[in-house]
Formats: sequence, structure tokens, C-alpha cells
Amino acid sequence: MKPMLATRGDHVPTGSGWVHEVKWDGIRALVDVTGGQIRITSRNENDITAAYPELRRLAGLGHDFILDGEIVALGSGVPSFGALADRMHVRDATKAARLAQTNPVTLVVFDLLRLDGHDVMARPLVERREALLGLGLDDVSWQVPPTYDDGQMILEAAEAQGLEGIVSKKVSSPYYPDRRSKDWLKFPIRPTGSYVVGGFRHETGSGARLGAVLVGEPGPDGLTFRGRVGSGIAGKAGQRLGELLRPLVRGTSPFADGLPRADTEGTVWVDPVLIVDVQYLTVTGDGRLRQPAYRGVRTDLSSKDLGS
Repeated sequence: MKPMLATRGDHVPTGSGWVHEVKWDGIRALVDVTGGQIRITSRNENDITAAYPELRRLAGLGHDFILDGEIVALGSGVPSFGALADRMHVRDATKAARLAQTNPVTLVVFDLLRLDGHDVMARPLVERREALLGLGLDDVSWQVPPTYDDGQMILEAAEAQGLEGIVSKKVSSPYYPDRRSKDWLKFPIRPTGSYVVGGFRHETGSGARLGAVLVGEPGPDGLTFRGRVGSGIAGKAGQRLGELLRPLVRGTSPFADGLPRADTEGTVWVDPVLIVDVQYLTVTGDGRLRQPAYRGVRTDLSSKDLGS
């Protein structure tokens, strides 16, 4: 099963028919506990249970359920997708247990899909949340965050605290798995998008250190170029990204459109399979990302998820 997705909104709705919550900067996850066994899957249905051993205690709470939420790293007090970089690729049990101690995660739970054998997805959100709150999910490794009646207020508060944004939800909305619905509206403070890497460039004067990646957006005509991303690629982040890209090197550009020489000169082309998150200020009139900054690799997504 894939989770329900929010549509980008153009204005924060008002009135008693909506509630508003913080948009968390993490990894979307469905947590299925059945018969004392737990299985955690990412947005593209990959099994990521092994990476987060601190969440296994959810299987001992005495209920069967499916939870929808976001896995976040709160070590600095503010959720950071970059802080999850050391966690999301791990499948070795020993390493995962060590990282759970040094860089723990928290499951932020915002919806309930099944409870003790009963499918509750057709019930309105207000009823699902009431049942969710009744589970008493209050622990250092998981929590149910509050919702708010005043969306504009919480959006301004999120911006002041450096958070990613908010999501507004109709209280009457059922849960639609694997669907992007206007019953949920997202309002990112500074947009973050997921893009396919089609090439990379080394730092000037270096044949090893990554200086920038060239990213694109898949569409019916192929991979459309969206720009070069250099900000945020430094230190361990750049080293890790380079390790993932070098086995993908190819001889020709994967982009469908012709790129200017300023973008092709010195570029090493790669197979367009690696997905990265990029934060940006806006999109220019020619479709380029303005002031893009690298946020991290998305192993929970594939190119077919982009734009859906």
C-alpha cells in the first residue's frame, strides 16, 4: 500500500471544516503491526524496517494497526532531512542499532488506517484521529503531534521556527491510499522537490570532490533539465553522493533537451536513476530552479513517483 498524498495549495483554508498541522521534514512511512510483528514501508513500498530498530517496540503495545507518519531526526530540535542521511540507507542490524543510539529518529504519526482488524480508511479524518489519540502513542521514539484550527497562525509559526511548512486537511476526508487529493493541501515555506540526477561536475581543480550535480524532471518527452545544484554538496554529503553516482557513469547526456555549453562543459553524465531532494526559492520562466540547494538522496522514491 502507498500513502495518501497532499496537493499543493494556493491559499490556507479557513473555517471549522479544516485542521492544520506541521509539515515534517523526514521520510514518509507506513507502519504495519500485525500479530506482534512490525513492518515499515516507504512511500514507494520498500521495506525499511531494518533501518529503524528503535521503532520495533511499537509491536509490543497490544494493538494491531497501520499508522501513517513521518520518520524524522530531531537531534538539533528541528527536523532535518539531511540528518537522516546516515540512517536511511542502512540494512545491517548491528550498524542500525548503533546509529539508533547516536542519531535516533522519531516517528511522527498523523493518521490511522487500520485498528485491531478493522479498516478505518473510509471514516472521516476526525474519527480516525480520535481513535489514533486513544492509542496513547507518547514515547521518545514516537508521538502524535497536535492539529490547529488557525492555519495562517501555524504557517507563520512554522516559518519563524525554520520548519518545512504546514498541511491543511478536511476533517471529513476519508483516507485515499496512493492518491493525491485536494482534501489535503500542503504549504511548503520554501519549496523542496525531488529530481533525477543526470550528471555531475567536480570541484574546480579537483578530480575527486563533487562540485555540482545536474538535475532534471522526468516527463513524457524524457528528462527535462532543471539546473545545476552546487549548494549543500560538501563534506560527507558530497562524498556519499559521489560514491552513489560514479558507478552510474555513461558516455552521453540523459537529458531530452539540448543543454548550453556552460552546463555541459566538464560534466560527467550518469544513468538517470538516482533521486535527490532539492530546496529552491522559485522556478524561473525557463524552468530552472532558482537558488537550489541539495538536501539529500531519496532512496524511498523512484523516477515514476516524481510528479505524481
